[in-house]
Amino acid sequence: MQRSLILALGALFLLLPMRAARAHEIVAHSHDVLIGLDVIDRASGVPLAQYPRRGDLWVEGAPGQRYAIRLQNRSSERMLVVLSVDGINAVSGETAAADQAGYVLDPWQTAEITGWRKSLSEVAAFEFAQLPDSYAARTGRPVNIGVIGVAAFREKRRLPPPDVAMRAPAQDKAEASMERERRAAPAAPSPSLGTAHGARESSWVNRTHFERASSRPDQVRSLRYDRRENLIALGVLPTPRPWSHQPDPFPGGFVPDP
Repeated sequence: MQRSLILALGALFLLLPMRAARAHEIVAHSHDVLIGLDVIDRASGVPLAQYPRRGDLWVEGAPGQRYAIRLQNRSSERMLVVLSVDGINAVSGETAAADQAGYVLDPWQTAEITGWRKSLSEVAAFEFAQLPDSYAARTGRPVNIGVIGVAAFREKRRLPPPDVAMRAPAQDKAEASMERERRAAPAAPSPSLGTAHGARESSWVNRTHFERASSRPDQVRSLRYDRRENLIALGVLPTPRPWSHQPDPFPGGFVPDP
């Protein structure tokens, strides 16, 4: 029954090998932070700093910089994570939707996704690139360049789940306020950075079965990215101050050789 359902949906659920700053989130259960989301600079192994701006979180990238997406299951149960890069499903290559293929993380598992999934053993590396060189632009889908997103699902339990509490009015007000801030924000400069379909590299996963507890994600999170000059123009990063050093006519010392 489960195998037929997965095949009928065209979904592929991948079980990741075990390896042991919050992003913008919209959660069905606001007291839960289910999935941690970070972007890792692969040259240094260090997470990129996340900068808040009007309800979004941003990271700074540069063309040619390879990166990985670190996912952390912060719950005590298996979670399905559908991963989107530039509006494209990172497993299947489809225009992303929450009901598509994704990765399954065991309880408390942390995994780094290093590229576009090409097979059960290989990916094409994630790499920041000029807009025309991004995978989304090269496949005719440049509309959603500059954003990384995850949709997380709990696994269906054998026992009926408890009744879901009604949404708190305060949560609705907070989300409405965030939406008003976004509409009032100044127009952003055109994004200049996307994610390329980089060099092939090994990355092993296995297939598994996973039945979602609900068709609605339990958590949706996103991180936006762009190059430094655009982040300054958006007000995400401060405008650099002009150099204010005043020359000293008598700094001391003797005349050195040139």
